[in-house]
Amino acid sequence: MHCPSCDKPETKVIDSRLFQDGKTIRRRRKCEHCEHRFTTYESFEIQLPQIVKNDGRRETFQREKIIRGIKKSCHKKSISMEQILNLVDEVEKKIMEMQVKEISAIIIGEMVMEMLYKLDPVAYIRFASFYWNYDDIDDFVAGLLGKKGLKQHLDEGQIS
Repeated sequence: MHCPSCDKPETKVIDSRLFQDGKTIRRRRKCEHCEHRFTTYESFEIQLPQIVKNDGRRETFQREKIIRGIKKSCHKKSISMEQILNLVDEVEKKIMEMQVKEISAIIIGEMVMEMLYKLDPVAYIRFASFYWNYDDIDDFVAGLLGKKGLKQHLDEGQIS
C-alpha cells in the first residue's frame, strides 16, 4: 500500500479491526519512510447478477433503487432504516445464493414484497401498488383480490 503522503510503498499495518458486522476490515497503517499514519478499508466485492427488466433491458443490480422503493412504501410507518437495510441485505443474500448471471426484476420484486409483508402489511400494499403500477383503484383492488397474491402464496406454504 502506497503512503498517501509521500507515495512510498513501504507501509505497515499497526492495527486491524472488523467493521460493518465483519464485512469490512479497517486497518491503521504507518509509512515506514515518513511515519505518516492513515486508515484503509478492505471489503469483499460482491458480484450480483444482471437484472432483466420487464421490457427485456438489462441493467446492473442497484441496491439504492430497492432502498428508495422500500423507503417510499414505509413512509410514516414505524420501520427503521436499519430494518430496511436488513431487508435489502437479505434480498442480496438470496440473490447471491441463487448463483445466476441474470435474474428477472419480477423475482426481485416478489422477494421484496414477501419480506415487506412480514415486516409491515401496509408497507407491502404500498410497495405492491408501485410495483404493479396500477392505473386506477378498480385495477388495484381487482389485482389484490383476483391475482394469487404473495400473502396467499405465503399462507399456502408455496414461498418460504
